Amino acid sequence: MTDSQTDIWSQWLLERRFGGDPERMKRMFDFLYPIRDKVLSHIHLSEGETLLDVGCGDGLIAFGALEKFEGCRVIFSDISDDLLNHVQALAQEMKVTDRCRFMHASAEDLSSLPNGSADALTTRSVLIYVSAKQQAFNEFHRVLKEGGELSIFEPINRFSFPEPPNQFDGFDVTPVADLAQKVQAIYLRIQPPDSDPMTDFDERDLLSQAQKAGFKEVHLELQAEITPLERASNSLADWSAFLHTAGNPKIPTLAEAMEQALTPAEAERFSAYLRPLVEAAKGVRRSARAYFWATK
Repeated sequence: MTDSQTDIWSQWLLERRFGGDPERMKRMFDFLYPIRDKVLSHIHLSEGETLLDVGCGDGLIAFGALEKFEGCRVIFSDISDDLLNHVQALAQEMKVTDRCRFMHASAEDLSSLPNGSADALTTRSVLIYVSAKQQAFNEFHRVLKEGGELSIFEPINRFSFPEPPNQFDGFDVTPVADLAQKVQAIYLRIQPPDSDPMTDFDERDLLSQAQKAGFKEVHLELQAEITPLERASNSLADWSAFLHTAGNPKIPTLAEAMEQALTPAEAERFSAYLRPLVEAAKGVRRSARAYFWATK
């Protein structure tokens, strides 16, 4: 994994989620742009009004808002100073810094902002890293003005995790299940499914937490899919990327997990079985995501 002194959030967002594969990076953004557009479709900003983008990351939502809503202002908020420096540099290149503010804050503690200071608030894949989700919703409600709009995108990881013992990342690994379980144990130790914030909630929790926070009008759209994987255009690059991609900022890549969990001989046997499945896309992807929007 990354060095303990390294900002895991910027390392993952800017590098480790792509596994060093430019084509994988392109496919990632092709997937993310429609999510950005859908999140922004549930808010409305006039000139001079302010959007707070919580957990702004690489700025996908925030920069989209600056482009979509002429004359609006955006507060880029994140816990990562490295990412805030990154988006500030991008804002300077784009010559939009006069419409931007950059704030170091967590989703559950927005105390640097007064009550009713934002006209809209967005998040994308942020609550999956927040243990105190109710407190985050309370803060979202507090910083929004009356009539302010909230728009959220969250993966619902409980839909697909944990996997059965004979499955590994959607691939049937029955003949090497003993090795797959050793590797999976590395991930489960870091992120126990019943207690880790990535998997300790589903869409019903989002609804109830928003209501408890005081939002009166709430909407939720759940999208769930079980689909065959598509054949990759470059199988060799895909295997390398598969090995060197981390699924989220807190976990090792597969190569790192295998090194921790398996002997060299076991790693060779596991790779020999799994690699052809990855290269031929002989797997199934289970995924669920929630779009949530509300008005104060």
